[in-house]
Amino acid sequence: MTSTAGVAPPLEAAPLPPDTGRRRGRTGYLLLLPGLLWLVLFFVVPFYSLVATSLYDPAGSDFRGYEMTWAVGNYVDALGEYWRPLLRSLWYGAIATLFCLVLGYVLAYAIAFKAGRWKNLMLVLVVAPFFTSFLVRTLSWKLILADDGWVVGTLQFLQVLGDDGRLLATPVAVVAGLTYNFLPFMVLPLYASLDKIDPRLVEASSDLYAHPAVGFFKVTWPLSLPGVVSGTLLTFIPASGDYINAELLGSPNQRMVGGVIQSLFTDANDYPAAAALSMVLMMLIVVMVLVYVRRAGTEDLL
Repeated sequence: MTSTAGVAPPLEAAPLPPDTGRRRGRTGYLLLLPGLLWLVLFFVVPFYSLVATSLYDPAGSDFRGYEMTWAVGNYVDALGEYWRPLLRSLWYGAIATLFCLVLGYVLAYAIAFKAGRWKNLMLVLVVAPFFTSFLVRTLSWKLILADDGWVVGTLQFLQVLGDDGRLLATPVAVVAGLTYNFLPFMVLPLYASLDKIDPRLVEASSDLYAHPAVGFFKVTWPLSLPGVVSGTLLTFIPASGDYINAELLGSPNQRMVGGVIQSLFTDANDYPAAAALSMVLMMLIVVMVLVYVRRAGTEDLL
């Protein structure tokens, strides 16, 4: 028979005060309160105002003002009149996103795997354009692509452009400006995703006699897909709604929907049409994003 004399009984955890759980729950809600208040003031309220404005009477006058008539026809009129700049914006945004993906992936890959001790410096250089104004950066491209600039002169010398050829006021200039201005939005998520990849996985693919290209598409590319999806979303969404690049680098033939909305709000004072067009653009982008994320197989990002 085994004796238990002299053996201390097991210690039991002291029970928590009855109100500790409630206090923790209240602390969580209090921490969420500033963020929720910010979203309500600067997202929910403006969004409600935009939806309401899009349903105002389109025939409202300055002295009478607009009235809520649930004019759903504003959406049909906005699509019928401004479908060209709307599609043009989505097209320019998609092309710029593709260019940013190609250029940004190469740059992010080089920083993550090849930069070594220069990694931090290269990351600073990526975000360095943000130290200046968006407007200043776009005006710089206007000088670079000017008809008497060195870029046009070089292309004319190489017979890529004719003697009277130009780059300003063309889709090339608009897409180039969009690509440059939104490239950091692509590089940073890609770098964050690539930097997490264990290099030993890439080495293992080469040990299994995989060609470098096969190893890239079997190992590196699938593991970097979260960064690809995040980067393309962060690039495509603002690029599609941008209007500064089209206004400064393009012509009326390259006008994007953002410029149309801005003109309707400030110049024409046609608030219902501007709000309806804004809602159409927003709904199109949301649908495209949901389809894209589902097709990419990364629904957990939303």
